[in-house]
Amino acid sequence: MINTPKIRLKNLGEVEQAVMEYLWTHGASSSEACREALASSRPMKDSTIRTVLRRLEEKGYVAHETEGRTFIYKASDQRQNVAVRAVKNIIDRFCGGSAEQLVLGMVDNAVIDRNQLKRLAREISEKETVEKPAVRRHIVAERMGKKSEEKPIKKTV
Repeated sequence: MINTPKIRLKNLGEVEQAVMEYLWTHGASSSEACREALASSRPMKDSTIRTVLRRLEEKGYVAHETEGRTFIYKASDQRQNVAVRAVKNIIDRFCGGSAEQLVLGMVDNAVIDRNQLKRLAREISEKETVEKPAVRRHIVAERMGKKSEEKPIKKTV
């Protein structure tokens, strides 16, 4: 489980989502660069894009730095982390905090099928098997004041 801060991001509107997609894809940008890039699909006035970016900043999705007199906006967090918080919010609001209830509902409603779920379970299991011993070795080695490569720990069951 990813440890996420208790920040509750407000939902994104369609235009805000388009701006976030641009920033996640292209990185830090001025309001003018965002406006020009989105002009073919979402024409906006300069004041409109600045308002959208200001609202995104108020909601915690973007931050800005100043270069001369120009604000340069960048996403406050990676797309995946924002998605995780959005799903966590859904789990809390609609599933009583149970991720299992959400996943079972997704299987029941054919959002994901049982084979995908089995494949994910296998991948998670394999990932845990590979990562846990390495993490344990590192923690124990640190406690002993040694480099983690020195003494690998045998896994006992």
